[in-house]
Amino acid sequence: MPIAKILLYYAFTPLADPDAVRLWQRDLAGSLGLRGRILISKDGLNGTLGGELRALKRYVRATRDYPAFKHIDFKWSEGTGLDESGASLDFPKLSVKVRDEIVSFGAPEELAVDGEGVVGGGTKLTPEALHELVAERGDEVAFFDGRNALEAAIGRFAGAVVPDVETTRDFVAELDSGKYDDLKGRPVVTYCTGGIRCEVLSSLMVGRGFGEVYQLDGGIVRYGERFGDDGLWQGSLYVFDGRGSIDFSDHAAVIGECARCGGATNRTANCTDTSCDAEFVLCASCDSAACPAHAAA
Repeated sequence: MPIAKILLYYAFTPLADPDAVRLWQRDLAGSLGLRGRILISKDGLNGTLGGELRALKRYVRATRDYPAFKHIDFKWSEGTGLDESGASLDFPKLSVKVRDEIVSFGAPEELAVDGEGVVGGGTKLTPEALHELVAERGDEVAFFDGRNALEAAIGRFAGAVVPDVETTRDFVAELDSGKYDDLKGRPVVTYCTGGIRCEVLSSLMVGRGFGEVYQLDGGIVRYGERFGDDGLWQGSLYVFDGRGSIDFSDHAAVIGECARCGGATNRTANCTDTSCDAEFVLCASCDSAACPAHAAA
């Protein structure tokens, strides 16, 4: 029986001809019936793809055959299912595009990349090394969420600093505001879904005088694979596909609060009003109710 899987991956590496890479990746993924999103820039590749297990394995092999991508860390998770044609139910289509940035901080001029990855970023920590740092430094360690506030609302590391940002592009102004300057003398651990946003965020923080910056290697995904819900992580992991969120165990904490009724939930939903593109934490009972933003007005 066909098995549905989802791949999450990225590589920071100089690419001389991003558009040629785009055409190759589009044809490769399309020929295998895969769906999802791939972004390419002069600084590398960022992708999330869903499809049948064997097709995804063929994609991984072919992509790693390209010298610049031979060391990509592909992260696997369970997909919702496949349609009658064998395509992923978690993505509506395949999109492969060239952009100025493979993760949109709006600061391409601040990013330096060489064959080893991002230049001047934070020190990478494995999940085990993260625990060692916390055991050694205790409450001195500051977890810094590299995602938007909605993602953090349903899952985050215990005691984490959660910047008040709606998009990744908000981080530069947030860091420049000075509100986190008190962290510049502490060990700061940045984290995000799969690790890519923290590659850039940690370099931005280092460039702004944060003296001891770390990044969780492989992101929350790798941490969850290692420690599940029996470590420092609390709640559900928001994902940008049809699944909405994923849990690492059958005893994941539910820390999200419904924007309508205040009840515990790990669900998020888009506003049903056609004039609003906002997304909220909403329980199933309140999903069909009026948009929280409009109700508040």
